[in-house]
Amino acid sequence: MSSTEVEGTPVPVSATEIAKFPGIRKNGKQWHAPKKAFRPASGLTSYEVRTKARLAQQATKAKENEMKEEKEAERKRRTQAIKEKRAAKEEKERYELMAAKMHKKRVERLKRKEKRNKLINS
Repeated sequence: MSSTEVEGTPVPVSATEIAKFPGIRKNGKQWHAPKKAFRPASGLTSYEVRTKARLAQQATKAKENEMKEEKEAERKRRTQAIKEKRAAKEEKERYELMAAKMHKKRVERLKRKEKRNKLINS
């Protein structure tokens, strides 16, 4: 019965059309996809393909690490700039308070002295 009748004339049916509609499953689980034969060697790849994939993965990892390092360096640079800005602001405010109490020339002398000490200590 490899043919069906359409309008009284037999039409040949190919094997792929029959395979598309296997009919009702015996276990009654029609909602599951039909299982294929177990072929353990079908997923194996050649050594060359695996080495190429491994090299590609290493290259992407290296690029990721490089991008992460750049991002971290940028973040550290920004935080360092903020810290330096705050320190300069605090120092300026301190000198302004000193200038309010002392003479202008004495404050300038103290500034120069502190800068010399900073250079010696660091």
